Amino acid sequence: MAKVGIVGSTGRMGEHLIKNILEDEALTLGALHVFDELKTDVPEDVLITNSMDALLEACDVVIDFSAPAATEALCEAALKNPTPLVVATTGFTEHQQNLLVEVSKEMPVLYSSNMSAGIALLKQLVEQVSATLKDFDIEIVEQHHRHKVDAPSGTALTLAEFAAKGRGLDLNEVRVSGRDGQVGPRTKDEIAVMALRGGDIVGRHTVGFYNDGEFLELNHTATSRETFSKGAIRAAKWLVDQPAGFYTINDCLGI
Repeated sequence: MAKVGIVGSTGRMGEHLIKNILEDEALTLGALHVFDELKTDVPEDVLITNSMDALLEACDVVIDFSAPAATEALCEAALKNPTPLVVATTGFTEHQQNLLVEVSKEMPVLYSSNMSAGIALLKQLVEQVSATLKDFDIEIVEQHHRHKVDAPSGTALTLAEFAAKGRGLDLNEVRVSGRDGQVGPRTKDEIAVMALRGGDIVGRHTVGFYNDGEFLELNHTATSRETFSKGAIRAAKWLVDQPAGFYTINDCLGI
């Protein structure tokens, strides 16, 4: 059985990952990286450490739901001890994104801002609709719980990237993430990505295509965080047997 390590084990997703891995007959929980107190009960043979090096030495694959700085430290340690990495952290700087790509030259790395199968398919649908309905305005709205620290969500930005790709646009040149005051009429190519925060919303993303007389909206709603933890575990099972390279959840699902 593959030994799984977790970075971000004391966070919201960490609890679900621990539970789901312990329930999985094909995996075993090898190690947990912690910055503070672990409040979840785990078997006595599970390594609990604040050392990325020790974590990597104790695992066959690592799942990372943490913060950008922690992912950066994980990647730097992994360069000395190559280990398959499933990364679901969002909010990376350009340097941190480039580091993930560099690390993937030495080991398999699967990165996705969202580990759900539904979002994996939605990305492809967004690109197809964007390319087909070229005269439609594109607006993306994402909703998350009050505790989420980055905005827009990594998933919303990924969806926007696929929308831009469908039209041959550079998202950095056309993205709008706020409107206030006399901003003037909407330009033809702009892609809006708006964020709402409140309550305990797990995650909802709407990609709208709007034209005179009609509009089309594609929606995805996550009702449980286990959607993401089980998706990451599925990815880890697949990734552990892959060669070095940079992968996405779509590669894992074969879509």
